[in-house]
Formats: sequence, structure tokens, C-alpha cells
Amino acid sequence: MALLLTNLFTHAQPVIHIGAPLPFTGKLALEAAKQQRGYELWADIINKQGGIDIGGRNHAVRIVYIDYQSDSAKAREAVETLVGKDNVNLLFAPYGSMAAREASAVAQKHHVPMIAVTASSYQAYSRGHKYLFGIFTPNETLIEPLMDLVKQTLPLTDKVALLVRKDLFPLSIAREVKISSQKREMNIVLYSPYAIDASDHSLALQQLKNLRPNWIFALGYTADLIFLRQQMAKLDITAPVLTMIAAPAYQEFIDAVGPLAENVTSAAWWHPAVQYTGSDIFGTTANFVQAFQNRYGKLPDYVEASAALAGVLFQLSLERAESIEGELVRNELAKINETTFWGPVRFGQNGQNNALIPLVFQIQQSKPVIIYPTAVATGKLLLGVK
Repeated sequence: MALLLTNLFTHAQPVIHIGAPLPFTGKLALEAAKQQRGYELWADIINKQGGIDIGGRNHAVRIVYIDYQSDSAKAREAVETLVGKDNVNLLFAPYGSMAAREASAVAQKHHVPMIAVTASSYQAYSRGHKYLFGIFTPNETLIEPLMDLVKQTLPLTDKVALLVRKDLFPLSIAREVKISSQKREMNIVLYSPYAIDASDHSLALQQLKNLRPNWIFALGYTADLIFLRQQMAKLDITAPVLTMIAAPAYQEFIDAVGPLAENVTSAAWWHPAVQYTGSDIFGTTANFVQAFQNRYGKLPDYVEASAALAGVLFQLSLERAESIEGELVRNELAKINETTFWGPVRFGQNGQNNALIPLVFQIQQSKPVIIYPTAVATGKLLLGVK
């Protein structure tokens, strides 16, 4: 059975139950903790303010968690439990595109609105499910600006190598890299997919070293990319540009690899340096960052912020629907066109956000420096990764 998050509410007060399937155990446990922090920050603030006004009556928020053990195949079963046994009213999607894609079928079948906090791959939204909404813009919005930026800085870039985890999000990012490379007449000299549980990349890395590409893409999740970066250093692999998605956005990556993080590029949908003003409970980016720091003692990253935003969007939709009935809440989510503390949100026909401009950043002197878009850039692209 799922575990309940205990929040401040009175027994007489009605409760809105939100299901949160997360990979608390296994290789994605770090990512699960990030989503949980965002959810709990939002829920605690809401409950301390008296709850969500739904049709003139305040409802407390209760988050119901369940562990699917970092196995996307088990995510659907976990969501079935949340809906069928725990009777949740709403759903936060499981982590990543593949798990969200599997879970969306359950949300569709039971007419339970579900917000995907970390699903960006088009495949997650390709089934025509009307109860799935995604905060992240499509993967090409990450890759295209990054490609332009590198080509402007290093015009002779012509050899690209990819190391790709065999999982939906990394494979989808790799697809966009291939498409963007072809448009710019850049050659993919190595395409090396690796298993989810891979622990030895020496063969692929030796091939990569021999090919001497201008640009290396390493695509996977945090534990994967920490390990890959460390193995690259042991083999003395260097390149003008090294891009890793999405681990460099996390302080855990920088802490783990230390100086090896220097000049690694990446892209993300949000960073605490941006400045947005919205009408949500946080009001501004700065207010959200401060609230997060007060609770957790550190700066939030884009996953933690996105998780809090999912709560904000459910709150807005519940208030506007004046009901917890699934179809009514779903219809209000579909109408969302808001600037929030996180940035603009507007859901397209497939349910995916199409309003945001993601960020390109680089680790410089152990800190992420925004290098695109120009309006919020705090530095320029530096070449050379040792």
C-alpha cells in the first residue's frame, strides 16, 4: 500500500488526495527525492494557509506516495494502486518520459488528471491521452539552441559522438541531436547506447578516444553521468565540447565529480537565476527560491521547482473548476495560460507545455552559468574539457 504524507489539516476539513508514484529505491532514488521535496514544499504552504478553496470550501492536501523501485514497467501498476485502492483524486506522474507514458493510460482510463513533472519526450504524449499534461517543453527546444550556440563558437565542429542510456528520455534526446547534427552537416562518428544497469563503458570510451570527436554528448541520469565522467577522466578523454543531459543541472553531480565538471555544458527548463512574476502562491521566482532554501537549506534545481509547479497548476485548476470531479479539473488544466514563478505554461493539443524557452548553461568555476537565452545569460560558452 502507498504511504501517506502527513500535513496540517483538521479532521473535519475535506481532503484532496494526490497520488505520487516515485522511484524511492533503485537507481533513480535521487531523482525521486527531488520531486518529493517540491511536492511537499507546495503542499505544506497550502495547508498552512488553510487549504485549497474548491467551490467555497477549503480542502486540505494529502499526498499519497508509492514506490515503483526505479522500474518503469512497474510504474503503471503503482498508478493503478493509487487510483483503484487509494482512491486518489489527482496524479503527479512518475519520474521521466517512459514511466509517465505508461502511467498516462491509467489516468486516461479512470479520468484522473495527471501532471508530468519530468516528461519531455514526444513519445510520452503520442497516445492521444487527454488527461496527461506535461510541464516540460519538447526535447528539441533544449537541443536546437545548444547546437546553434556551439556552431557559432566553434564553426569547424564536424564530428559528434553520443553515449546514450537505453531509456526513453536519453534516446529521445539523442534523436534530436541526430536531427540537429544533420541539418548542420555535422557527422555522428559514434553512437553507443548502453544498458540501464551498465557499469563498464571502457570499450565505447576507447572507441571515442580514438575517434577524437569535437563534441561529445553523454545522455542519461545522474548516477550514469557521474560514472561516465569519471571513467572518461581515467582514460584521459578530452574534447572542445562535452555536453551531458541532464545531471549537470544538479548540485549532486558537481559535488560528485568535482573539477571534472568544469566546462561541461547542459540544458534545462529552469534555473533559480531566472526572474518571473506570477499570480500563484509563490508569486515570484525569488520568493520560491527563498521558501525552498528556508525549508531545505539549498538552492532548488529544475526538477524540484517543476514538482512545486505541478502543485500550483492543480491548485489553480481546482479553484477554477470549483470541483474535484476529474473531467472538470482536466478541462481547466487544458485552459491554463499562465506566467508562474517557474515561467510561462500553456498546454498544446497533445498536453505538453509549448510556452517556455529553456536554458543552456555551462559549469564554470564549479557553478552553473547561463549562456542562453541572451536576456538572462550570465556568461559565455567556454571551450575545452579535460
